[in-house]
Amino acid sequence: MNHEVTILWVDDEIDLLKPQILFLKEKGYSIIEASNGHDAVELCRTHYPDIVFLDEQMPGRSGLETLSAIKALRPHVPVVMITKSEEEHLMEEAIGSQISDYLIKPVKPQQVLLTLKKLLDNRRLVTEKTTSEYQKRFQQFLARIHMGLNAREWAELYRQLVYWELELDQARNDAMLEVLALQKAEANTEFCKFIVRNYKQWMQKPDEQTPTLSHTLLARKVFPHLQAGTSTFLVVIDNLRYDQWKVIEPELNAVFRIADEDTFYSILPTSTHYSRNALFAGLMPLDIERRFPHLWRNDEDEGGKNLFEKEFLTDHLSRRRLSLRMSYTKITNYDDGRQLVDNILNLLHNDLNVIVYNFVDMLSHARTEMDVLKELASDETAYRSITRSWFMHSPLWEALTRVSKHPVQLFITTDHGTIRVKEPVKVIGDRDTTTNLRYKHGRNLKYDPRDVLETRNPHELMLPRPHVSSTFIFIKENKFFVYPNNYNFHVGLYKNTFQHGGISMEEMIVPIVRLLPA
Repeated sequence: MNHEVTILWVDDEIDLLKPQILFLKEKGYSIIEASNGHDAVELCRTHYPDIVFLDEQMPGRSGLETLSAIKALRPHVPVVMITKSEEEHLMEEAIGSQISDYLIKPVKPQQVLLTLKKLLDNRRLVTEKTTSEYQKRFQQFLARIHMGLNAREWAELYRQLVYWELELDQARNDAMLEVLALQKAEANTEFCKFIVRNYKQWMQKPDEQTPTLSHTLLARKVFPHLQAGTSTFLVVIDNLRYDQWKVIEPELNAVFRIADEDTFYSILPTSTHYSRNALFAGLMPLDIERRFPHLWRNDEDEGGKNLFEKEFLTDHLSRRRLSLRMSYTKITNYDDGRQLVDNILNLLHNDLNVIVYNFVDMLSHARTEMDVLKELASDETAYRSITRSWFMHSPLWEALTRVSKHPVQLFITTDHGTIRVKEPVKVIGDRDTTTNLRYKHGRNLKYDPRDVLETRNPHELMLPRPHVSSTFIFIKENKFFVYPNNYNFHVGLYKNTFQHGGISMEEMIVPIVRLLPA
């Protein structure tokens, strides 16, 4: 008997199925009943069924419509379609909508039991295999974390950790996910030590061990592929972590094929103001300030900090002697997105089209302030799910689908990632100290140096010096800065939110992907 399995059975004649339901209850299954598609979808919102039996012909919301809604909410839950006929076109449509099996009415109890065993035991075997494979890799990961990895090896280790996080997440193995979370935390501790040891050298004396960084990304990964007469789209999705890329990757695979997937390192601070300006300018922030003193804005300066990305990019292309027709589009709201969809095909005559999409960053900051989003994105799994749902219903997806029918190339990347912060750390500063939770600069800062990478000379990290005595500090791992005043209030407000600006694998190791039409 299985006392753990919950079945959602949806049928407008549910009362006639009492014998089958009673049979399954006697076998130890838990049954949730719904007599229409609307109730079924609502039950999927509030419950976590292990499997759904769904009547194909129902008044109101049909079985296929209900199937689509259930899959949007619970994409990994197997659905068994129950139908009165085996019409080929109907089943093709259902199978295209990802049903796991189908049964022909009248359904006998033994048929239902056999289907349950087939589908759920298969999932159990997949889960057990996934768990077993991760357990084999566990000791390997543990050893590698302490082996003195270089930048490329750290990026590969992080990609492997994300792979197993997604596999265990899909297998719903909470116990192994907890083990992985501890392993990732240990890896981040060592990664932060690696950054503290090497970051200054990357800035001052880059060598063959220096990874691709924000300001070298375009020159190394994008510009070599640009060709006059071939339209290239560079999409920069603000705040996109590597694991978030991996959950939208399968959707893009339907219309594009991946030509190359890699990662690069976001500069410090892992903040849009610094990292994205560096990306477009091909310069570190200190060099941007020196070259464009009238355009660079420090944190405390009034006005937007990313208002001149197009100017920085135009100058970057000119310095590289790239004479190209170029467009730059920034999307900050839904109306901007709709305009992009309407205009996307008109951009095909350009050699390079840059699209900056700010949704994920807005989601991150909105999550801090909106209780409903805190519940919807309560952890990494939910955060990935919201990202995927947004992407599939966004104007960006519609626009990319349209250009996929043409001979273009597409780059998807970001400026930095985020990390879910958990451990508050006290810091004291004067009124001019910046407010970011993961990095700060100011005068007379008081902090525990063990928690941060610090520099009293910002120029050695290629950062502008806002004031003569400015100190920059970047916090490590999953910590966040809190002032002693109103300490408990701010801890409650920010703990378990997704933040950026500091040092972690999640913030610094981010995707750069080149795609071609399928």
